[in-house]
Amino acid sequence: MSPPVVEDDVVITMDAGIACRDDLKSEWAAKFHSVERRPLRCTLAVPKTYENEGRFYHCDPVPFLELGTVAHKYFLINLRLPVNDTVNVGIGEIKDIHVVGIHQNGGFTKVWISIKTVFSPWILGATAWFWHRIGLMTRPPVLLEKGILALGVSMTSLNLPVEWLSLGFEWTWMLLLEDVRQGLFYSALFCFWVVFCGEHLMDQSRRNRLSAYWWQVGLVVFGSSVLLVFDLSERGVHLANPFYSVWASDIGTRVSMTFIFVAGISVCLYFLSLCHMVRRVFRNIGGKRQQLPAMPEARRLHYKGIIFRFKFLMLVTLACAAMTVIFFILNQVSEGHWHWGDYTLQVHSAFLTGIYGMWNLYVFTIIFLYAPSHKHHKSADGQHADVAQMPESREMRLTRGDQGPTETYRITGKRAEE
Repeated sequence: MSPPVVEDDVVITMDAGIACRDDLKSEWAAKFHSVERRPLRCTLAVPKTYENEGRFYHCDPVPFLELGTVAHKYFLINLRLPVNDTVNVGIGEIKDIHVVGIHQNGGFTKVWISIKTVFSPWILGATAWFWHRIGLMTRPPVLLEKGILALGVSMTSLNLPVEWLSLGFEWTWMLLLEDVRQGLFYSALFCFWVVFCGEHLMDQSRRNRLSAYWWQVGLVVFGSSVLLVFDLSERGVHLANPFYSVWASDIGTRVSMTFIFVAGISVCLYFLSLCHMVRRVFRNIGGKRQQLPAMPEARRLHYKGIIFRFKFLMLVTLACAAMTVIFFILNQVSEGHWHWGDYTLQVHSAFLTGIYGMWNLYVFTIIFLYAPSHKHHKSADGQHADVAQMPESREMRLTRGDQGPTETYRITGKRAEE
């Protein structure tokens, strides 16, 4: 007698349910129930002969369920494989089932929530302070300042430790909310980098307009939209049925892989475009450095300091962009390797917390460096003059609208003025 044969392209049907309770004496309360179909792909490492009877097939992992919250103390999973003339035919004889559980351990959870709790008021206060300074200016906010505000707001939204509330409320949409918040931050951060570099490359007539960066911003919007559709197609359904999986069918797997691949291509194209913009900025700075020897010593030292700080900030920006792109790609691969093959990858908690801390430090640095100064100095007639009103008194001035270009723009822009 030959061993039971697992047919090719067979589908396994699972009747699954979840129940929960908060103590050992109460009755189990049913939470979810669903009948799901999954493709079963199995291989036998030896020939299918009588001598190999009793050998086991090796099957690929099958997605089972994903819970967005575990607000109860005890959970019971009931799994049944019904068999009749049309259901679970051709799957062979089930000997055992191995279940792989992926969860966030308690130690990392404490560290992660603590980091968010500390960073949240820090970035919120810095953003409010920055916008208050902008409101004291005699001109309307420019595009770069609006981008910094959007960056601070999105970072504050990502920092909000709403996980504390999940301890007392059963919110099944926590994972979806976290993905949306992270997507908004990615979009704001990528758009800010483009504006930050581009504002030192555009002519005065083309600056301060988001339409001037339509290609880079279009890549960001397209990639974010693709990931949002992919996220809603799975985790959106998980709100009512945690057993649903977009990877359960061949068509769903191909569509999901296409979405992730397209989003990854968009991110890579964006990063190459950003590197090209940074290279142009450094080339412009190199051209302006040749004019420094002809300046008076005091002014030459002043401009050297501006150029050094600006180049350092550009290098930090490029390094932060590279680490963010690497983190984005690794995060997608680490979450999806269970679905597309044997490619395993582990993203350690130190890398996650390090990237998160880098984002907060970078946003705080940008807010601090680009906040307008309102210190008062005495003018020649003995009156107090606001530094913000003095065109040549502030070295890191942003665009001043009809009051002319700033010192940073004069050095790094296309049209140098002396």
